[in-house]
Amino acid sequence: MPPTTTSPKHEFSEELQEIEADLLQRVEDLVIEDDTPVDNIFSEKEQRLLTESLYSSWTGPLDEEEHSRKFLALANVGLFPAINRDPLVPDVLLSLDVIAKDLREKRNRTYLVWEFGKLPEVVIEIVSNKKGGEKSRKLGEYARINIPYYVIHDPRNLLGDETLLIFEWQAGRYVRRHENYLPLIQLGLTLWKGNYQDMDSEWLRWCDETGSLIPTGAELAQRETERAQRETERAQRETERAQREAERAHRMAAKLRELGLDPEQI
Repeated sequence: MPPTTTSPKHEFSEELQEIEADLLQRVEDLVIEDDTPVDNIFSEKEQRLLTESLYSSWTGPLDEEEHSRKFLALANVGLFPAINRDPLVPDVLLSLDVIAKDLREKRNRTYLVWEFGKLPEVVIEIVSNKKGGEKSRKLGEYARINIPYYVIHDPRNLLGDETLLIFEWQAGRYVRRHENYLPLIQLGLTLWKGNYQDMDSEWLRWCDETGSLIPTGAELAQRETERAQRETERAQRETERAQREAERAHRMAAKLRELGLDPEQI
């Protein structure tokens, strides 16, 4: 009987299974949730505003066939560029053409670049103190992994006179972008003074190419309420107009009868 041999294809398959098993084990060993709280209430609300508004009223950018593309918007979630590198934790990230998978699995509960198959298009950092390194260390870290857009929101001007700074990855380095519209994601960013969840402040908001805000769920509901109210008022005015017309016709018919004329014959 000839000796049993293992085909190269079978050996390759076993090697892949061993690599995958090792990778899964290393993912299980990663610390992805350290229970560290966000640094302040404003940052938490800002993060929520930037993510919730997208899910409430943005359908995603359009592809060449005018179909909406999927997206994932996350706040304060670890971004792991590689298995052997420490994570970055942007305040907000936006990634196109990806969706959240089964969150019961650990590897799906954070942003592992090798699992999603791509980097996010945008990361946003909200400055809360002078020690965060948003214009130095973090800028360098995001540059090293080639994030297309890096945004710094400095609401209290702790790092300088500019409240909003946008950097774009070009030719191997970050270049300051002075236009707030980001064509790669078909969205823009703007500063908006207003009330969000009972807090009056200047907020960083998403907008479209014309500068119109991407509304929150509450703003959409308010718009619908106002639209319904306008429709009710319009219907009421139409009813009142019809009532006035009927009364005018009734008075005219009565006048004709006083003159001995039959209004039905006229």
